[in-house]
Amino acid sequence: MTEKLIVTPHNPRHKGVKQISIGQGQSTKVNANIGTSADFPDVDDELKKLEAAVEAGADTIMDLSTGGDISAIRKRILAACSLPLGTVPVYQAMVEKRMTTEGMFEVVEEQARDGVDFMTIHCGVTFESIGRLKKQPRLMEVVSRGGAAMIKWIVDNKAENPYYLQYDRLLEIALKYDITLSLGDGMRPGSIIDAGDQAQIQELIILGDLTKRAWDAGVQVIIEGPGHVPYDQIESQIKMQKEICKGAPFYVLGPLPTDVAPGYDHITAAIGGTLAACAGADFLCYVTPTEHLGLPTAEDVKEGVIASRIAAHCADIVKGVKGAKEWDYEMSKARKELNWAKQLELAIDPVKAREIHGKRTRDARHATGDTCTMCGEFCAYKVSSAALSA
Repeated sequence: MTEKLIVTPHNPRHKGVKQISIGQGQSTKVNANIGTSADFPDVDDELKKLEAAVEAGADTIMDLSTGGDISAIRKRILAACSLPLGTVPVYQAMVEKRMTTEGMFEVVEEQARDGVDFMTIHCGVTFESIGRLKKQPRLMEVVSRGGAAMIKWIVDNKAENPYYLQYDRLLEIALKYDITLSLGDGMRPGSIIDAGDQAQIQELIILGDLTKRAWDAGVQVIIEGPGHVPYDQIESQIKMQKEICKGAPFYVLGPLPTDVAPGYDHITAAIGGTLAACAGADFLCYVTPTEHLGLPTAEDVKEGVIASRIAAHCADIVKGVKGAKEWDYEMSKARKELNWAKQLELAIDPVKAREIHGKRTRDARHATGDTCTMCGEFCAYKVSSAALSA
């Protein structure tokens, strides 16, 4: 059973990719989203974001492109990406107007042949979960692009979600190319007001059933979780979702415990992500400062990755992940010794730490000698060490 609770997204067709393990007993992993939009279809910009994400320490990348030649863009990103790469196939099906049952499955297989390592598929958006949404209406309705696309398809066609109805067909493709399925949270709440409602829970129950079917077929599975959740509900929601989905690796966007911080949602998500990971989430999807506002820049990507990595590391200390607390011990030791070189080396973002510390050579406000100018001669480390050694 343990092997099912850990996934290693790696399509053998994606050459030279770093293998990452996600799940029980592993360090908390961080995903970074990149991808074009209709307004900004330049793949070169996305390759710069890819580079920024890798340099910032992301563990996986997702290509969410919806603008330009999506297949060509994906192939260029795959060729440049040394990390496992995920996609949301229904995005390409939407853009290319291939929203037929055959078209949607053709896109899945095309992306698998290209070498995509994991895919978000919104299998849990069904007549049943839509019925729950109608029974308990939301303030924000549906904020998942893939979820909204599947709702529209079901309503327009008066037919069940093909990914759900022909789930065995999806499993065959996944097994053929060793794709890890990330069962998408199309009904995730987009506001803390809607968290924990019937549609969210019904979708989760469906995903729990689909998890077992995937395992029986030999397919690796990740479960995606809620987006906006009040802080006091995060722990219980993560534990509930782990229970319903039989301990499968859990992937969360944020979660964001408040809706009022546009421009700072990378911080909001890190606050929620820390608690979620402490409660059992295995995989954090970063959020950038531009969440809810626009397409991120390469600098936004870096900020988002670093914020999520801080959240992941805080949780790893609590989880007892090997090396997590030891990293903090080494940093504390370097601070005690006023060893600036070691502190900068150990920083989660050495580049930014060096930039700030380096100002001491140009600006007396930042540091003089072996202390910073916050304390100067009153440096607590120096004062207490001298007093206690007297």
